[in-house]
Amino acid sequence: MAAKCKFCGNEIFWMKDGRKNVPHELDGGKHSCEEMQKAIKSTVSMSPSSLSPEEIAKYEAQINAAANKAKKQSVE
Repeated sequence: MAAKCKFCGNEIFWMKDGRKNVPHELDGGKHSCEEMQKAIKSTVSMSPSSLSPEEIAKYEAQINAAANKAKKQSVE
């Protein structure tokens, strides 16, 4: 069962590599397109020590609100 890469549109399939799912080309080689690499590099990574307690509380409140909303929808 083949899928399409959302970045370049090539046909790929997913295989477990250790604990991660890794995209592979149909010929068996690992898939790594420039668009995917740019998207991975553009994500922002945060460490808890770089945030103030107020910012952490704000993020936790947003996560909890989203979780509670999803929980309420699944009950109804």
